[in-house]
Amino acid sequence: QVQLVESGGGAVQAGGSLRLKCVSSTKTNNMGCMGWFRQAPGKEREGVAYIAEIGQVNYGDSANGRFTVSRDNSKNTLYLQMDTLKPEDSAMYYCAAAPKMRWARCGGAARESEFDYWGQGTEVTVSA
Repeated sequence: QVQLVESGGGAVQAGGSLRLKCVSSTKTNNMGCMGWFRQAPGKEREGVAYIAEIGQVNYGDSANGRFTVSRDNSKNTLYLQMDTLKPEDSAMYYCAAAPKMRWARCGGAARESEFDYWGQGTEVTVSA
């Protein structure tokens, strides 16, 4: 059973940075499309960033040039560097993996149901 474990969340002031990490129990070079999603209280979960196994990246509108997704297959780890954080970035952040997803679909057009594995989430709180 594949396990994804996120870490790196916390409380920061607006304008600050955080680096989220998602460690996979299996080799990430076999995990196809991996992504970061977030869900704020009372809101639907949204896709933040995606990275295909070939390295192609796509971002949701919320990333807006402030977030950077990367993966280190040698460490079986997915990262999300978040800079210039805003209070509206406060949410639970989840990583997910879709091993069967082709790289061309790895982005906002993909449905959440296409991601087979999900982590438990790490909470980010940004104060004004």
